[in-house]
Amino acid sequence: MIKEVLNEADDKMSKSVEATREEFATIRAGRANPSMFAKLTADYYGTPTPLQQLASFTSQDARTIIVAPFDMGALAEIEKSIRDSDLGVNPSNDGRTIRCVFPELTEERRKEYIKLAKAKAEDGRVSVRNVRRTAKQSLERLEKDGDVGQDDVTGAEKKLDALTKKHTDAIDEMLKNKEAELLEV
Repeated sequence: MIKEVLNEADDKMSKSVEATREEFATIRAGRANPSMFAKLTADYYGTPTPLQQLASFTSQDARTIIVAPFDMGALAEIEKSIRDSDLGVNPSNDGRTIRCVFPELTEERRKEYIKLAKAKAEDGRVSVRNVRRTAKQSLERLEKDGDVGQDDVTGAEKKLDALTKKHTDAIDEMLKNKEAELLEV
């Protein structure tokens, strides 16, 4: 039973780390990449739909992304969604595609992105700690019900703490890499 609790906690913590990695991918560093549009949605026939399902994204050069809608009727909504986002880009529409030219990152903008990355990392760490708390409560419940002994629970809690440290360290490492990438000129 203890092994199941620990395995479940490890799986959930790994998913939290992966979600944080995906969040970091949406933060722009030096190059513009299509994953920056992953969290954006547009109103498509009354339904908020992810842009990834409405258009294809191609990187023309380091600072330009071309957005080609699958349905031309969605062009205006896609353009509006990109304009209203926090990407800091003003899309231009030629009637068939949308061209997004990202400006060079200023020192001030880089610092804003680092703050954003730190906030996303902290969210990831909080998520990992929440999984730890839930698993710890499950272990305590097993002990209280008399299913396992106190020594077993104490050992399992040490393993749980080691898992938590491993996953928070992974998030910290991703943050360090993202900061270095953002500060690179």
